[in-house]
Amino acid sequence: MAAIIPDEATVLGYVDSLSNWGRWGADDQLGTMNLVTPAKVKQALALPQNGVKVSCSRLVAMETAPDVRITPVHFMTSSGEAYMLEGGDGRVGQMESAADYIGMMFHGMTITHVDSLSHVFWRGQMYNGRPSRMVTTREGATVESIDLLKDGVLSRGVLLDVARARGVPWLERGDAVLPDDLDAAERMAGVRVEPGDILLIRTGEYKRRSEEGPQDTDLQAGPHGACLPWFRERDIAMLGSDTANDVWPGPYPAIPRPVHQVGISRMGLWLIDNCALEDVAAACAQYNRWEFLLTINPLRIQYGTGSPVNPVAVF
Repeated sequence: MAAIIPDEATVLGYVDSLSNWGRWGADDQLGTMNLVTPAKVKQALALPQNGVKVSCSRLVAMETAPDVRITPVHFMTSSGEAYMLEGGDGRVGQMESAADYIGMMFHGMTITHVDSLSHVFWRGQMYNGRPSRMVTTREGATVESIDLLKDGVLSRGVLLDVARARGVPWLERGDAVLPDDLDAAERMAGVRVEPGDILLIRTGEYKRRSEEGPQDTDLQAGPHGACLPWFRERDIAMLGSDTANDVWPGPYPAIPRPVHQVGISRMGLWLIDNCALEDVAAACAQYNRWEFLLTINPLRIQYGTGSPVNPVAVF
């Protein structure tokens, strides 16, 4: 039976029907992070059995590519070339060292990063009804900034390998992940996504990019807006995938990136874009366990609308 895909009017209705505004109080800025309770943290800490750590982050490469809109900048403010191979260069009391400058525009479709709730607005409002003008050109996100996660995120991670469940190495570019795919991946893994979980969805995009090379991102696989009620019903704390978390091009002209537009601004759902999920998928298959401890520690960027991150799964 073919999946039932909602029309645009239905998805626009999610703006109100899936909203978490006021759920945790009128002053709340954490959104779905409220679901990562002390009990949830303790549950996650009990999951590791093998002591094996696996990164879920892409390498930040300082290179141009068709899908890199703004290339990260890395240059050395000092290097080892200033010193002789043996014995130093004779300057008494000087410490020999190297130092870097790194700059990047991490929002986009290549760098692994977390979107804070100040990143996306809907009709001039961000999560919990705050006006978008509270994100200013001069300062940045004066509310709902990434610094709210200063203590880090630690919860149960669950990988739903949609590509594996479909029996393909990767989803084709522009192919959408639908609720039926999430259900099928759950059944294959023998897990159920629960409140407070960090859900990771593998489309195989990073494997495709590694094997076929980077290509223009005008086409990208990802979750369809039809998945939003599924995410809300399961009460996930964070959503991550190996894409930018929205199928592109989006099927709805009036709301082209609904996972971002509804998820962030209405549900208060924190997103992890552009994960690297090949290694964690291999570990899940090796151990036959699709749940794990997952830690995420964003940088404390004052007024930041997000941060590059290195999510680490522990088995």
